[in-house]
Amino acid sequence: MSVEASGHLSKMEASLDAEGSVDYQLPIDDQRIGMNTLIGQSISIEHIGDIHCIHCGRRTKKSFSQGYCYPCFSKLPQCDTCIMSPEKCHFHHGTCRDPEWGEKYCFTDHFVYLSNTSGVKVGITRGTQLPTRWIDQGATQGLPIFRVQTRYQAGLIEDCIREHIADKTHWQKMLKGNSDSVDLHSLRDELMAKSEDGLEFLEQEHGLQALQRLYNENITEIKFPIEQFPEKVKSLNLDKQPLVEGVLQGIKGQYLIMDTGVINIRKFTAYNVKFSA
Repeated sequence: MSVEASGHLSKMEASLDAEGSVDYQLPIDDQRIGMNTLIGQSISIEHIGDIHCIHCGRRTKKSFSQGYCYPCFSKLPQCDTCIMSPEKCHFHHGTCRDPEWGEKYCFTDHFVYLSNTSGVKVGITRGTQLPTRWIDQGATQGLPIFRVQTRYQAGLIEDCIREHIADKTHWQKMLKGNSDSVDLHSLRDELMAKSEDGLEFLEQEHGLQALQRLYNENITEIKFPIEQFPEKVKSLNLDKQPLVEGVLQGIKGQYLIMDTGVINIRKFTAYNVKFSA
């Protein structure tokens, strides 16, 4: 059965079933394309010329921060540097780009977690974003280790722990295969012990109720729909190559893995495309 759709790309939506397998849907405007069933088939994505800002709808020649025009990128709180570096939150200085937005999205429960992507890393996310955050990273395992009351607090704990472990994913390595399984519970205990001085200081500053250590969480195991990993990772770019096509061999994180290369769907959010399979 052939599949065709035209419209603006959004990042893939993913859900986890009871066995830990990921199911992917590709949003193109209001349409949802089930991607798992297309593995093994030829697909094509063609950029047909337009990019429209996901916030204001303005036509833009270039996408900033995964789908925004430059004016929105420069003004919106969700595009500020403190989103990527939450320990740099400046809300308390009265300089937040939109305090109402900050109160809604940053002054809410967040998790600090360990995830196994290209290896184990530390990260943070809002309380509602697990396991989605791990899936988007291409993590095969995930474990929350702290629950805190604000994004800023999560960033401070992450800053403390990343002195002893990575906080980035090497995406090429992640796409070449799955990392060996790790006992995240033991690693959590090891990292907390190594970070104890810094963690105790933060607990004194913010209170034990605000920074909750998690010792009873289960490790989430995640299985991605992949028939074949690439031997070499070739990145496909709709800006340089408007037509991307090939046999879909798997999906991991926000990447479609084809026999011709890999494409990061999230990177091309807001691009007007024609999809066919």
